[in-house]
Amino acid sequence: MNMNFKTVATMVAISATTAIVSVWGFSKFNAYQQAGWQDPNKLPFNYAGFNNNNAPAAAVDFTPAATTTVPAVVHIKTKTKEKQISGGSPRGRNPFSDFFGDDFGDVFGGGPRVMPEQRASGSGVIITEDGYIVTNNHVIDGSDEINVTLGNKKSYKATLIGADPSTDIAVIKIEAKGLPYLIYGNSDEAKLGQWVLAVGYPLTLDATVTAGIISAKSRSIDINRKQSDRPVEAFIQTDAAVNPGNSGGALVNTTGELIGINSAIASPTGSYAGYSYAIPVNIVKKVVTDIVKFGTVQRAYIGINFLPENITDEQKIAYEKEFGISIKEGEGVFVTDVPASGAASIAGIKKYDIITKIDGVNITSGPELQEQVAKHKPGDKVAITYKRGGKENAVTLTLKNKVGNTDIVKNTSIIEKLGGTFENLDKKVAAANEVEGGVVVKKVGEGLLKKSRMQDGFVIISLNGSEVKSLEALNEMLAKIKSGVVRLEGFYPGFEGSYTYPLNLSEE
Repeated sequence: MNMNFKTVATMVAISATTAIVSVWGFSKFNAYQQAGWQDPNKLPFNYAGFNNNNAPAAAVDFTPAATTTVPAVVHIKTKTKEKQISGGSPRGRNPFSDFFGDDFGDVFGGGPRVMPEQRASGSGVIITEDGYIVTNNHVIDGSDEINVTLGNKKSYKATLIGADPSTDIAVIKIEAKGLPYLIYGNSDEAKLGQWVLAVGYPLTLDATVTAGIISAKSRSIDINRKQSDRPVEAFIQTDAAVNPGNSGGALVNTTGELIGINSAIASPTGSYAGYSYAIPVNIVKKVVTDIVKFGTVQRAYIGINFLPENITDEQKIAYEKEFGISIKEGEGVFVTDVPASGAASIAGIKKYDIITKIDGVNITSGPELQEQVAKHKPGDKVAITYKRGGKENAVTLTLKNKVGNTDIVKNTSIIEKLGGTFENLDKKVAAANEVEGGVVVKKVGEGLLKKSRMQDGFVIISLNGSEVKSLEALNEMLAKIKSGVVRLEGFYPGFEGSYTYPLNLSEE
C-alpha cells in the first residue's frame, strides 16, 4: 500500500513536471516561429536595429530637400540645324563602308541628302550664383543652340564652356546673377540604402521630383564607350524613377546636397524600368573645376592594365591558366600589365599584383579604382596598397597624364586635333568651282582627318551644312562645337561631285 502511494506520487510529480516543461517548450517554440527561427533573446553582432535605448528613426521628410533643389535644376533645350549631306568618292566607293556598315549606305553616291532640324531636351544643375551649370555631355553634344529655362520660367541662351565625353560631363553658362544653386555633397559618404531624390525635367514635363534609395555604388554599365574611347564609369545606382529628359539633373540627399548628376537608365524599353545611374559628385566637381580652370580635364593615370569586369567562368579559367595564379573575386583589382615608365612601374608595382586600397579606401573592382583615381590630377601622390604572393605591401606613387609626365594638359584647339595643314582657297579656283570660298587641306597629317580617309587637296566648303569661306571661319565654327560628330563637306578640284567626311571631335 505504501509502495503504491509512492509510485502514484512519483507519477504525479513526473506528469506535472512534463506538463510544465511542455508548456514552456511550446512557448519557446512558438516564439522561434514568430521570430523566423531566430532566438528572440539574442541578436547577431551586425544587427542594424535601434539598440542602447535609441528611439526608432522618424519618418523621412523630403520636403526641405525638394524645396532646395527644384529652383536650382534647369530645363535644357537644344537645337541642331538642318544639314545637307552629300556624297561620293574620288575613287567611286563609299570611303566609310569599313567603319559604318549600312548606317550611311543611302548617303554616299546618291546626291545631296537633307538631315532635318533636330531638337532635344534634358536637365542641368546650377552650381554657382553667376550662371555656371553642369549637365551631361550627351545632352548638348553636337548642338548648334543651347537654351536654358529656369524654374521661374525665365529663359537664357547658354554658352558651352567645355565637355568631357569620358565622364559624360559638360559645363555651360548663362549670363545671370543671384541664381539659386546647389551645394556639393560628398559622394564617398553615400551609403547603400540611403534615401535620395532625383530632380529633373523628364518626358518634356515640368520640374519633377522622385525618391528612391542608393542600391549600389561604383557601377559600370559601359555606356560612356559610345562617346569616348577612354570611358570613366563609377555610377551611383538608385531606384529613383528617371526617364529621358532627366539626363543632367540632380541626385541629392535628404539635406539637399548634390551627390550626383543623373546620367543613364538600365531599360529594355528606353523608359524607366527600375534602375537609374548618376555620376558621383566627387568626380563631377573635379571635372567641372578642370574645365573651367584649364579648358580641359586634367586626367590622371595610375599606369596599369587590369582584369575586366564581369568575366565569365570560362574566361576566368583561361586567365588563371595564362597567368598561373588563382583569381578571387572581390579581393582587389588584378593587374594584368604594367607599361614601362608609367607611374605604377616606377613605384614598383608588377604584373599579377592585386591592388586592394587607394588612399586607404578599399578597392574591390575596376570601377572603384577608376572612381578614386578620377578625383586626382597628374602630379598628385596617392598611397597604393597591394598584395603580392599573399603578402600586403604599400607604396606611394605620383600619377601621370596621358603622355607620361605631370605637366598641365593644355586645351588643344579643335583645328589642331584635325592634324592637317590648311590654307584658304584661291579666289580663282573658288570662282571656277562656283563657290564663294573654302579651305584647302594641303596635307591630311596624322590627326582626326587621317581617320576619315580624306585625301590631300580636299576643299572644305561647309561644316554641318553651314558655309565655310575661310580658315578663320572654320576655326571659329569648330571651337563652338568642341565635341561630337561633325561632317565636313566639299570637293576635289578636277573631280565631279561633292564629298562628305564624318569626324568624331571627341576622340583623343
